[in-house]
Amino acid sequence: MPALALVFNAFAWGVSWFPFRQLAGHGLHPLWTTCLIYLVIAVVMGLLRRHAWKAFAAFPMLMALGLAAGFTNVGFNWAATQGDVVRVVLLFYLMPLWNVLLAWLLLGERPTGGALARVALALTGVVVVLKAPGTDWPVPSSLPDWLGVAAGFSFAVTNITLRHLREAPGESRALAMFCGCAVVGGAAALVGSSVGGIASPLLATPGWLGWAVLLGGGFIVANVCLQYGAARLTSSAASVIMLSEVLFASVSSVALGAATMDARILLGGALIVAGAVWSAFARTPVRGDDRASSACATH
Repeated sequence: MPALALVFNAFAWGVSWFPFRQLAGHGLHPLWTTCLIYLVIAVVMGLLRRHAWKAFAAFPMLMALGLAAGFTNVGFNWAATQGDVVRVVLLFYLMPLWNVLLAWLLLGERPTGGALARVALALTGVVVVLKAPGTDWPVPSSLPDWLGVAAGFSFAVTNITLRHLREAPGESRALAMFCGCAVVGGAAALVGSSVGGIASPLLATPGWLGWAVLLGGGFIVANVCLQYGAARLTSSAASVIMLSEVLFASVSSVALGAATMDARILLGGALIVAGAVWSAFARTPVRGDDRASSACATH
């Protein structure tokens, strides 16, 4: 059951791009969608778990955790709505590189030979994915590509921040992340609206509410499954199972015409996923509530 719970969580996030695109079709930009959904979740949780707010005074870094989680969600949701879903997901999972670099710079953990090998493996996969025909140098070539990379980096920052907040209550960490998603999403949407690049949510066409409820409900159920499964499995097992999101996102997006798949993408994706799996099994075990809170930062 714990494994099936994590598979459902991965499935929910792997296909979340579809309702996001349906909402965008109704005129609701993914930034506004992210803001509104997480605002409702944060308000409900804040009311039902009022004691969770008390930890914010004792652990000021919860604010930083919220911002990191917010940038993660904003980047991933925006990228998956507008770009090639497979490319976005693969670039997002360029986490072995960011985890090694951030742990070295912020925690003083010098990378081992194995860590450097995982970084090299993941970077090779990214080069293969990005080196499309006609490109002189394999770098992100579009806004969704850059957003996918930035979201993966933000997720790594979230994980590092969580390691500093192991003593904070799990509910407080989750509440901080939900609030951060609402705040960062809303701030980005307001900035976009002020420059004329993002339409007001008031202009959305009828029919968006049903998709928003479906998406928000899916996130809530997925998070419950995540908390249940991650608390009962080892960190390595949970991390590998959650990588099935790549499979769900790839199959659904290719089947519905939101992504393309060729030998180059398959090879690059295999290298990136291999680096992530290797990193998962090499990771130092942490407490179950840490794993659950970390994973719900984006998924």
